[in-house]
Amino acid sequence: MIKYKSAEEIELMRESAQLVSKTLGMLAPLLVPGAIPLELDKKAEEFIRDHGGIPGFLGMYDFPNTLCMSPNAQVVHGIPGKTPLQEGDIMSVDCGVLMNGFYGDHAYTFPIGDVDADTARLLEDTKASLYAGIREVKAGNRVGDIGAAIQEYTESRGYGVVRELVGHGLGKQMHEEPQVPNYGKRGRGKKIQEGLVIAIEPMINLGTQRIKQLPDGWTILTADGKNSAHFEHDVAVVNGQPEILSTFQYIYDALGMEPAEYEKL
Repeated sequence: MIKYKSAEEIELMRESAQLVSKTLGMLAPLLVPGAIPLELDKKAEEFIRDHGGIPGFLGMYDFPNTLCMSPNAQVVHGIPGKTPLQEGDIMSVDCGVLMNGFYGDHAYTFPIGDVDADTARLLEDTKASLYAGIREVKAGNRVGDIGAAIQEYTESRGYGVVRELVGHGLGKQMHEEPQVPNYGKRGRGKKIQEGLVIAIEPMINLGTQRIKQLPDGWTILTADGKNSAHFEHDVAVVNGQPEILSTFQYIYDALGMEPAEYEKL
């Protein structure tokens, strides 16, 4: 059952989402060659608690850390370790927060130093596909419209769209209905209505769409060992239109970046 949110609940969820966004912004300038993922994970936990939140992932389904940190060919659910980041790596950082009784859930894939041209395009195209999906979050549309927009954008550029992992509803639980695949057919799936809040999170591979899981029971990586990118926003339907509750602006401010034109809804 989909749990639609009131205007007041959406404002509380915005605060949760924004704390995730601020956490990612805090981490952004620290994601450089030589950085230790496990140390960044501890900084994220401290930051979240210092700002009145609770790490949303820590202990959920027995996950051992505050952040999912997934480098290079890891798609999602990577466990932060002690191996230093290297020039040319990419790192997907997925963070969750429980605050005001509601969850925020938000992700960004960072280049570590200079990356090769194909990987740079993968990051930019995956982020652009996120916004293509967000534009479909309008009252009267269907969930399938979101996935279709992401799939059309990425597959037309030669990427693989992960099928086994999907976006989701968001609220007092981290994972609520409906599931939000990054592929699909227009006009199919649940109808989008006022008060829907979802996490949209394209997981796009430079090569095959196929994935595999490491023996740790968490880490998902591409079957062919090529890089994968992951971007995620929390989106609410407000006055029939998509409203992004999270933001990349804290990351951009930290790194001296400007939003791309496609990020303007």
